[in-house]
Amino acid sequence: MPSGRTHDRITLILLPPIAGASFLVSGSGKLTLLLLASYLFSGFLFGPDLDIHSVQYKRWGYLRWLWLPYRSMIRHRGWLSHGLLIGTIFRLFYLASFLLLAAIMIIPILQSFWGIDWDWRLWPQQAIALWQQYPQVAIAIFLGLELGAMSHSCSDWIGSAYKRSRKVAQKPVKKKKR
Repeated sequence: MPSGRTHDRITLILLPPIAGASFLVSGSGKLTLLLLASYLFSGFLFGPDLDIHSVQYKRWGYLRWLWLPYRSMIRHRGWLSHGLLIGTIFRLFYLASFLLLAAIMIIPILQSFWGIDWDWRLWPQQAIALWQQYPQVAIAIFLGLELGAMSHSCSDWIGSAYKRSRKVAQKPVKKKKR
């Protein structure tokens, strides 16, 4: 399994090819920048190793306590952390639940002190309307997050397979007794 430093190098090495492919496919500098920003965020802060005391976990600084319940719920290198698509989706829902809880606590305070007008019932409709209005942006952000996680998971899988193959190759052959 590669170290955190190795994962960081892989993230940076894959950045130019991902940038080129993104621009080639989308033809948009803005979408490419969004994809790359979310790729780097995923590679450095939001990847599969948030389930252990890792470099990614430590980078959250004072906010790393957000990931303590996640660490206790998720088995390291399980399908909910390292699984393609499902790992990223699960982390997004997990983080969104904390953001929603923070909003539930903060918005009433803002409403009472500063008179901010915000209707809770409209929030899901507004979020869906944004996704429908800017689908390419949502796709670019999600693809960037998933590519960052995939580079991590794939390097873990390749590293583990390589170590297993070396163990098998180095294992001494036992002679049969007659």
